[in-house]
Amino acid sequence: MKVDNIQDLEAKYIINTYSRDPGATPCLVRGEGSYVWDQNGKKYLDFLSGLAVNILGHCHPEVVEAIKKQASLLIHTSNLYYTAPQAYLAEALVESILPGGRVFFANSGAEANEAAIKLARKYNPGRYKIITAENSFHGRTMATLSATGQPRYREAFKPLVEGFDYARFNDLDSFAGLIDRQTAAIMIEPVQGEGGVYVAGSSFMRGLRKLCDREGLLLIFDEVQCGMGRTGKLWACENWPIKPDLLTVAKGLGGGLPIGALVADEAFSTVLQPGDHASTFGGNPVTCSAALAVLNLVREEQFLKEVRGKGLALEDKLNRIAADHPELIKETRGLGLIMALELKKAGAKEIQRKCTEHGLLVNAIGDHVIRFLPPLNISGDELEEGLEIFERVIKEG
Repeated sequence: MKVDNIQDLEAKYIINTYSRDPGATPCLVRGEGSYVWDQNGKKYLDFLSGLAVNILGHCHPEVVEAIKKQASLLIHTSNLYYTAPQAYLAEALVESILPGGRVFFANSGAEANEAAIKLARKYNPGRYKIITAENSFHGRTMATLSATGQPRYREAFKPLVEGFDYARFNDLDSFAGLIDRQTAAIMIEPVQGEGGVYVAGSSFMRGLRKLCDREGLLLIFDEVQCGMGRTGKLWACENWPIKPDLLTVAKGLGGGLPIGALVADEAFSTVLQPGDHASTFGGNPVTCSAALAVLNLVREEQFLKEVRGKGLALEDKLNRIAADHPELIKETRGLGLIMALELKKAGAKEIQRKCTEHGLLVNAIGDHVIRFLPPLNISGDELEEGLEIFERVIKEG
């Protein structure tokens, strides 16, 4: 594929919704394992994983084989017909978290969350409000944008979808205080990703479950970013452990292909009926085949044990870097292989730029937070290599 003048073509033909720096953003053309290469042949260690999507790195052979095999047989049919990959993936997802439940397939995390919102509203007519957390991120459709607890994303698109209230994350009283007779559900990310990698506390999670049970509310966990083994458990909520009524997943599920899913517990699995909701591409045979290959690899306990070990190594190294640079770094936080480092003053975007120059891809969330989302199967040596690059950038200032 010809890759000359890509930046010029993008500037001319693509709506500019991503703040890329033409002088510092590579055009990536190839990936293998934990590495990607740009059009000039420069190699980068990927600590971003396509924003938590490439959880098995790039072009994992078993995922590639699943895609190739299914693409040679049947690419798309629509949901007017049965397909085997969709059914097999649904079985694996349900049995992994909410046995007895059912799945709705979509194409993204926002669409999975949209389905959860619709189900919660239909379940108990007259109760339509959903409480989410401040600093949360649930998507960019109008409903999921309205659910997102960050005003900077919502302001330009008012009037929003009504019925969303925002409570303080990790503050059970704040959530309880917003419940009224029209409240249908509480929706949270067990680990807030786009909001800066904040982890829910144990008493908070247990309290939410009891609160929802007492008030007759659905408890929805958005695990679009923190699910699929990212925290060292297949599902982040297993760290407490708390079972939701609805769970949404996307990003890492397809290992690089677009897929999202809403998993509903048995008591809520028949709320949505034919005509209530649909998705033309949802449950596509190729994406489901890829997702099943990913899920079969990630859900192995030995694999998850190794993720937990690598997560502890990442956390330990970041803590040591923070301790060596108290004038620069405020704190580190996270769980498993979703970690963040917060700066005391603005500079995250410059650190991201310098890391890219040195061959390491990380992510700046705003001006103060660097996020780390390496592939779950990254090796110990690769993890150490990336952290050495990062520490070098920090030392250079």
